[in-house]
Amino acid sequence: MDTERYLEPHQARQRPPTTFEDLLGDAIERAFAEGIHELPNLVKYLNESGLSGAGGEPWTEQNFSALMARLGN
Repeated sequence: MDTERYLEPHQARQRPPTTFEDLLGDAIERAFAEGIHELPNLVKYLNESGLSGAGGEPWTEQNFSALMARLGN
């Protein structure tokens, strides 16, 4: 019998998400729910949402992309 294998997303975690990561994920989900999918518009949405970047700085395409790359590893 051939069973399809899959990975539950939480199985790949190295550690629990931080509060900042949870808040960022929630903000990204709200943006997607509003139909925002392009990076410039997502960055604008994050800045308007009041959630600052990891160091308290405004979001830019560069620091958002860098953070996503880091969190993806």
